[in-house]
Amino acid sequence: MIDLHCHSIFSDGTSTPEELVALAEQAGLTALALTDHDTTAGFDRFMAAGEASSVETIPGIELSAEFGRTPLHILGYLFDNENLALQEALTWVRQGRAERNIQMLARLNTLGYDLTMDDVRKHAGDELVGRPHFAAALMERGHFKHPNKIYQQLLGKDKAAYVNRRRLSPEQCVELICGAGGVAAIAHPGQMKLTSNKLRRLIRQLLPHGLGGLEVLHPAHAPHQVLALERICTELDLVVTGGTDFHGTLTPDLRLGTGFGTLHVSDQLLDKLRARASGC
Repeated sequence: MIDLHCHSIFSDGTSTPEELVALAEQAGLTALALTDHDTTAGFDRFMAAGEASSVETIPGIELSAEFGRTPLHILGYLFDNENLALQEALTWVRQGRAERNIQMLARLNTLGYDLTMDDVRKHAGDELVGRPHFAAALMERGHFKHPNKIYQQLLGKDKAAYVNRRRLSPEQCVELICGAGGVAAIAHPGQMKLTSNKLRRLIRQLLPHGLGGLEVLHPAHAPHQVLALERICTELDLVVTGGTDFHGTLTPDLRLGTGFGTLHVSDQLLDKLRARASGC
């Protein structure tokens, strides 16, 4: 059993790369992919931890994009982490995130919320600073008791303190991953709330750019969604991928490897992913 989707403290998870490998070993996994958002900062530590364990560690990433106004995430696997074009693009995205954070803080201050960037950063640790850390800082300062209210009033899309951030296009995401010798897959398509026709349109839009897979197996996917997504993979010659989307204590009921208890991603899927990477 394998898990091809998890996050560390270098994006929005609560576990270190080493802790993730240890958890995978405890769960009896044979392979684990680290897929932090828009960064490979945890890559070296993750791979080193894998060398000292029975778990094979797989290079991964989750890039942020949009399909119209729908958030879209593209997973990348088995790429060359030292690829210059990929790393330059990630630097551009991170710089945009930093600029966005400054703008969001200014909006919050203008709206009367007493907050500093130091207040926000201390909730991020080694992570890239993002909206969850702003929410945590606002609660610590006593402005709110629950994060849902913060997103509803301030930090949700198009709300008073929301600032859009730099994103790569879906085509750029796929091309960067493939250009680095990896396989690109659409993450958790069942969460995108697209009709079957719109999802197929998105896939056909990305196929000429090198799209190779679809994350079919995911804790948020109902059995009927899994069957429908498997049919799409067969129809459009895409590799099935899967993982728990593990974030650590942020989702305490979800376990690495098995999700909410029923997820099972076969080792054979990794073999198919490797075969697709070699032909990308």
